[in-house]
Amino acid sequence: MSDALTTFFNAWSETDADARRTMIESVCLDNVTYTDPRSEGRLTGLDAVSDYVGVFSANAPGWTASLVSTDAVGDTSRSIVAFGGMGPDGSQMVQHGTYFSVMAHGKLVMIAGFVGLGSIE
Repeated sequence: MSDALTTFFNAWSETDADARRTMIESVCLDNVTYTDPRSEGRLTGLDAVSDYVGVFSANAPGWTASLVSTDAVGDTSRSIVAFGGMGPDGSQMVQHGTYFSVMAHGKLVMIAGFVGLGSIE
C-alpha cells in the first residue's frame, strides 16, 4: 500500500493537471473518496480528487507532500505525511498530517486526512 500512497502524495506536487490525474488514476479506483478538514465534505471520483489535490500545488508552489511513515492492518493504513516548502517569510516550513486509507482491488478506495499528528488529552 505504501507504493500507492507514495504515488498519491507525490501527485500533490504535480502542477500539470493531466499528469496529476494520471498519477492519481494509477493508484485509485474510479469511485475513490477523499476528505480532510479543508475539502468541505467528501469528494468522490478521480476528477474531484485530482482537482482538489491541484489546489495544493497552485496555492503552495514548490511545496511537496512526502510519506513519512505508514503502518497497516489488512487493507487499512495509517500514514504520516509531511507537507513542506518555503513559507511566506522565506523560511522552510513543514506541516504534518495523519491519513487513513483503505485499499480494494489493489487500489486506494478511501483516503481521510487530519491536520497534525493527534494528541493525547
